[in-house]
Amino acid sequence: MRHAVRPGITGWAQVNYPYGASKKDALEKLQYDLYYIKNMPMFLDFHILLKTVRVMLFRKGAR
Repeated sequence: MRHAVRPGITGWAQVNYPYGASKKDALEKLQYDLYYIKNMPMFLDFHILLKTVRVMLFRKGAR
C-alpha cells in the first residue's frame, strides 16, 4: 500500500516523526504513512505543505 502513493517532497510521517534508525521507528513511521493513505483529503496535503515550510524556514518540526 505504501508504494501505491506517488512520492513527493515530504510526507505525513516526515513532518510528524523525527528521524530514527530502529525497527520501532520504522514501524511508527509506517503507521503515519498508512494513516495518510487511508485519509488522503486535500486539507491533509495542505497541512503537510505548511509543516514542511515551517521546518525549512524556521528549523522547527519533528526531530
